[in-house]
Amino acid sequence: MVDVSEEVLKKSQANIEKSLMRVAKKKFADKPEEGQTFTKEVLSRISVNSDPAQAAKSADLVVEAIVENIDIKQKLFKTLDENAPQHTIFASNTSSLPIKDIAKATQRLDRFGGLHFFNPVPVMKLVEVIRIPETSDDTFKSLVAFGQAVGKTTVECKDTPGFVVNRLLVPYMAEAIRMLERGDATAKDIDVAMKLGAGYPMGPFELSDYVGLDTMKFILDGWSKNFPDQPLFKSSPLLDKMVENGKLGMKSGEGFYTYNKK
Repeated sequence: MVDVSEEVLKKSQANIEKSLMRVAKKKFADKPEEGQTFTKEVLSRISVNSDPAQAAKSADLVVEAIVENIDIKQKLFKTLDENAPQHTIFASNTSSLPIKDIAKATQRLDRFGGLHFFNPVPVMKLVEVIRIPETSDDTFKSLVAFGQAVGKTTVECKDTPGFVVNRLLVPYMAEAIRMLERGDATAKDIDVAMKLGAGYPMGPFELSDYVGLDTMKFILDGWSKNFPDQPLFKSSPLLDKMVENGKLGMKSGEGFYTYNKK
């Protein structure tokens, strides 16, 4: 596990330990000693480093999950490419950026792909496995095998905007906002309709607030820039205004709904 500083790594380790203790409490409810052993064994397998170049030297697979900024990702992968062994496979966890654009910073396009996990990762069962045209069959099989080895259901997808889930989900949320803009229905009624009529666990406005309106706008703006003729990727004046006013959803305490920030 690699992050920007020792302080961040310590916090991450503490969070992982808390999560493991919750799992152990359920899994070993009648055998607490075995639960403690389980937690210690898992933690012993996690090594930490604040130097990506150093960590890459002994890695068979690198999964990147940093900020959604193409320049920063390319800079990181260039460093990793210069230090990792030839056999090392690279994967990005990006949810919106083209895998091919990230991979261009390296000299190993045949050993590059996408592994898109979903939050919260310990709970969500899916991982999208993405291949670019240059991804070798062996690399792709290894990425699928890794996803399955960590207990996920894998689906395969080409390097298309948003892959499978977000390609469907983000335009759906954007269209709900356009319905609100037109005055077709209220946010609450649209949410209720989709939950009771389509069986969705969350309505589009609840989901937008959960994801973050700034994140949603970032994704739409990026897709719209790359595919200007695709109307599904257009942002909306309402979304733009809310982000400009700092109404980002649950993270800011207000979006389409109001939240009590703890």
